Amino acid sequence: MALSIAQFTFFTRAASSSFLHRTNARFNHFTFSTPFSTAAATCTRKKNGRLSVLSALELGGVKIARDDVVRDDPTNNVPDSIFSKLGMQLHKRNQHPIGILKNAIYEYFDASYSTKFDKFDDLCPLVSVKQNFDDVLVPADHISRSYNDTYYVDSGTVLRCHTSAHQAELLRDGHTHFLVTGDVYRRDSIDSTHYPVFHQMEGFRVFSPKEWEASGLDGTSYAAEDLKKCLEGLARHLFGAVEMRWIDAYFPFTNPSFELEIYFQEKWMEVLGCGVTEQEILRNNGQLDSVAWAFGLGLERLAMVLFDIPDIRLFWTTDERFTSQFTKGKMGIKFKPFSKFPPCYKDMSFWINESFTENNLCEVVRGVAGDLAEEVQLIDNFTNKKGMTSHCYRIAYRSMERSLTDEEINELQVRVTV
Repeated sequence: MALSIAQFTFFTRAASSSFLHRTNARFNHFTFSTPFSTAAATCTRKKNGRLSVLSALELGGVKIARDDVVRDDPTNNVPDSIFSKLGMQLHKRNQHPIGILKNAIYEYFDASYSTKFDKFDDLCPLVSVKQNFDDVLVPADHISRSYNDTYYVDSGTVLRCHTSAHQAELLRDGHTHFLVTGDVYRRDSIDSTHYPVFHQMEGFRVFSPKEWEASGLDGTSYAAEDLKKCLEGLARHLFGAVEMRWIDAYFPFTNPSFELEIYFQEKWMEVLGCGVTEQEILRNNGQLDSVAWAFGLGLERLAMVLFDIPDIRLFWTTDERFTSQFTKGKMGIKFKPFSKFPPCYKDMSFWINESFTENNLCEVVRGVAGDLAEEVQLIDNFTNKKGMTSHCYRIAYRSMERSLTDEEINELQVRVTV
């Protein structure tokens, strides 16, 4: 459901919940844990442009209907466009860039650690708030918990924001070396590098005292040294002989924390975030007297660079001109653009109040235009003598498969603003 310009002006916090039902500061941490089938929710677009869900998901042999995720609940903010992505599992498609990259990382860990790491790529993305936030020590007031950044099924259940949502459960089950890959969900801006669904991989390794005592190092220093050695090797495996540097960082769940950057294509690029796991996480999950490291990386972020893919929306296309370009097990393939249709720009301006957020606007635009929305950009703002603020946004519409007509874009723009 689109939101009118007038409604933006009077958007209160209570009204926000109601709107979100009908329609992510960055949070880079690196249950309901049942196997997730390859069956996906499928949608078609009716003549009025709205999505119609045709089938349910199947989670661990149990069918999950649309109403289990897109609920008539004041705390629910999951739209049909997001439900339609559940179960697509791009990371399990061996000829898709996301699946190719995942398998390349698997190969590195298998070769370096002799299959020591357990691999999970079918864990359900529906998790509890406790799993997604509390278990990894996300502060109660952290912005990532807000309805502006996270998709809530209800007040106690979310679509996971990161694969770390499964960390505590796996530790309690006795896993000490594991890789978790899956689709993650965050309400976000609209541009060529951001999408509300993307894929992450988390790595986790636990050490016992006997592993570091002989080294002469304390446990934290030993884990940090091993972590950096592991990830520098992974970077060389993926990118070749590149220059690297470590940047001190902050994450709630690791201390010390780092980001790895590489010098690639004549610029420094962040590859991943990582660190030594907070002792509280280990103690809470039965790993006493241990230390551990963890890392998290975004597969789309790296695949866009490795395969020369210019727009994150391309990962979701079914156009054979894209999908046929990639081959299982081959990392060196560069994407060859098959079209470059012109964009169509439309501007809109409106008064805002303190409860307005850009993510909510982007949800409206995505709900109407889907992947035809290429970018939403703030181009001007103005505050009058009464203290009222107006924003002007420019929306870029572009199809990756065909030319758009003025008529259809005008229709979309009207639906965004009324």
